[in-house]
Amino acid sequence: MNMKPRSIVIATSLAMAATSMSATAASSYADQISGSGFGTSSNNMSQSQNQSNINVSTQAFAGAVPGQATTQEAVNAASLPSQSVINTTRPYQDIKTQDMMFGEQLFRGAFSTTSGSTFNDSYVINPGDNVQVRMWGAYQYAATMTVDPQGNIFLPNVGPVRVSGVQNGSLQNVVKNAVSRIYRSNVGVYASLEQAQPVKVFVTGFVKQPGYYGGLAADSVLSYLDRAGGVDPTRGSYIDIQIKRNGQMLQQVNLYDFLLAGKLQAFSFRDGDVITVAPQKKTFVVSGQVQNEYTFEFDVNDLTIGDVLQVSNPAANATNISITRSAGRAQTAEYYSLSEAQNVPVYNGDQMVVTSDRYAGTIAVQVKGAHTGNGAMVVPYGARLKDIVPQLQPSPLAKLTHLTIYRESVAEQQKRMINESLDRLEELTLATQSTTREEAALRQDDAALVKQFVAKARNVQTDGQIVVVPNSWQDIILQQGDIIEIPAQTSVITVNGQVRAQGALTFNPDYTVGDYVANSGGFSDNADTKDILIIHQNGASQVVNTAYRIQQGDEIMVLPKVKTKRVEIARGLSQIVYQLAIAAKVVLDL
Repeated sequence: MNMKPRSIVIATSLAMAATSMSATAASSYADQISGSGFGTSSNNMSQSQNQSNINVSTQAFAGAVPGQATTQEAVNAASLPSQSVINTTRPYQDIKTQDMMFGEQLFRGAFSTTSGSTFNDSYVINPGDNVQVRMWGAYQYAATMTVDPQGNIFLPNVGPVRVSGVQNGSLQNVVKNAVSRIYRSNVGVYASLEQAQPVKVFVTGFVKQPGYYGGLAADSVLSYLDRAGGVDPTRGSYIDIQIKRNGQMLQQVNLYDFLLAGKLQAFSFRDGDVITVAPQKKTFVVSGQVQNEYTFEFDVNDLTIGDVLQVSNPAANATNISITRSAGRAQTAEYYSLSEAQNVPVYNGDQMVVTSDRYAGTIAVQVKGAHTGNGAMVVPYGARLKDIVPQLQPSPLAKLTHLTIYRESVAEQQKRMINESLDRLEELTLATQSTTREEAALRQDDAALVKQFVAKARNVQTDGQIVVVPNSWQDIILQQGDIIEIPAQTSVITVNGQVRAQGALTFNPDYTVGDYVANSGGFSDNADTKDILIIHQNGASQVVNTAYRIQQGDEIMVLPKVKTKRVEIARGLSQIVYQLAIAAKVVLDL
């Protein structure tokens, strides 16, 4: 399909998008992705259109709360415990899983705990609101009055003053004009809204917990949706939310207008109003080399890849896009460069993956330590360590034989292996059942020990050190971002871990591990005195006893003793302590 791509610039005001844009451009995309019929502006519909919508809604949600929620049966069936004024001290939900539906991140509790302000200039006054009026000068009067069912407040010598339907920002002028018709001079007037009316609103349709929720008339539709658990991300629509009163639809809400352009039209709720979330419309999924990996909802027939790329924001190195489509029982795949794909149409259920098909021509590596040359080198992709060594400019104290490499991918692998070991340890601790009270007490102590240890271990950052094995270092293939460290000859031996005084001591070729531990105050009460870990200057490790003679540049790490009667837990803890000492050069206490 040959279609002209739209010129759209997108910015997301929330954490799911990082690019900047104008509000006008964002609004145009929200209209495009959801269709002009699903904007956030209030729609004046004819009676026949309203009745058609009501019939469709009734069929779609058979057995749910009716559109005209005025009967006591509906209230009793759907009402949930709720206060008129929402408590704002409840902590937000702790979300640990990644959101997949664009808009799902709106409903984490932030809106449900926030009540609308009574000092909002655009708030429309309703019957039941409290208005404070003060008059001074030739006539003095002060009172707080409730707007009656006819929408009036009654002032002495003035009579009824209609304030229902008046915006909060205009209340002062309305009351002042009414008083000035009787008291033309020497009487001052001040009027303000003291408290907005508490209301209860039905929230139904495809939300997580339909019900009857309390709040203030000035609360936003987001607040009521959040109190109902938010839109159901697997079934509900984020672009078709309807607000009805006595069966008449007063406003349609498109949350993409809020997400993409920050637009949310104010609405004054009344008791019995109904918020209905329609069924989910068409969707597409975009992932890969983009900043916004989400499932997006849309309801137009001419959406293109160009529109998708505007909202997903491809990474700088993105080059191509693959599309997987289902046509009946068959599934097809298409592949385009990003420039060629701009006018390709998008259909319901499409799955798109943005990829980077660039191949590195050169890579950059850093050189640190006892080196007097450049701190970075650019070498061809696939270069080996032997290609760089001739270019190094070691200092007089450099020990090239102890050269080591730090690599980010190795650090990630080390971290992943440690986390997997921690997961197995937690499962082992929690899975075993106790048969006696004494055994239960011991396992409770073990669980507390493991919980504390795991919390500390998960925060340890691995260094990704690669031990360069002698006689084979020439053939090591370098990667982008590698750090080559050339250690310098040193006369210092460090002693860490379970000793009474951790620190650095001067090298003595006649000293053993026991001598250095003795000069560090001796072993602590929790030390493993039999198996002591030695880290050599090139990163190689070795488990020794106190009789081992130290080499120049070694680091002594005294590991803790595992105090538990369960052999499997002791083995698991010991293994992880050793992994952390090797991968991060730290000794965690137990």
